[in-house]
Amino acid sequence: MKTAIIIGGTGLVGTQLVDLLLSDQEFEKVLVFGRRSINVENPKLEEHQINFSTPEEWKELVKGDVLFSCMGTTLAKAGSKEKQYEIDFTYQYNFAEIASQNGVNDYVLISSAGANATSPFFYMRMKGDLEEAIKILPFKKIVIARPSMLYGDREEKRLGETLGLAMSKVLNVLGLFQKRRPIHARRVAEAMIESLRHCHSTSTISSHELFGLAKLYDRE
Repeated sequence: MKTAIIIGGTGLVGTQLVDLLLSDQEFEKVLVFGRRSINVENPKLEEHQINFSTPEEWKELVKGDVLFSCMGTTLAKAGSKEKQYEIDFTYQYNFAEIASQNGVNDYVLISSAGANATSPFFYMRMKGDLEEAIKILPFKKIVIARPSMLYGDREEKRLGETLGLAMSKVLNVLGLFQKRRPIHARRVAEAMIESLRHCHSTSTISSHELFGLAKLYDRE
């Protein structure tokens, strides 16, 4: 029986991950850390509303078996590249570092297809920076999931994402970009949990491989 730790539990994938873990018999406790409540009641759930900028207030609470990192924001919501980098890189890295220091063995990160620390594009470079920094931390197992375009039920509507998703579906019907086809947030969450059973040491999982892992997930 394991204890899971989640950051980013209010996001598109994070909400699906929380739902799955709360019904997964392999996990006896689910700890969710975030800036706002996920508004879920469950005897397995332990929720902590925190300020990620003040780790001295909560670092002793970060204890468990596996950390699932699902944080992420858009440039529009963050307001600047500096703030987006703080949320997507600094907050996630600092939390992961604390988890590793507290003896958490496994780490599963949602990154992005195309993540590359040398990319000329800010978003891909930011994701690549985080991947490279995380790999140095002393976790026993590190899984980096690189989904392509995500879809599912979001609180807010994103016009660019909606148009991009529609175009991707058309291209896939035509047989193009099959390995970059859109993936539902729940499939990513299923694959993240299943990866703990199939991945060893440090593993990077492509979007195409996430579909395969999700098919193996069955806790009914």
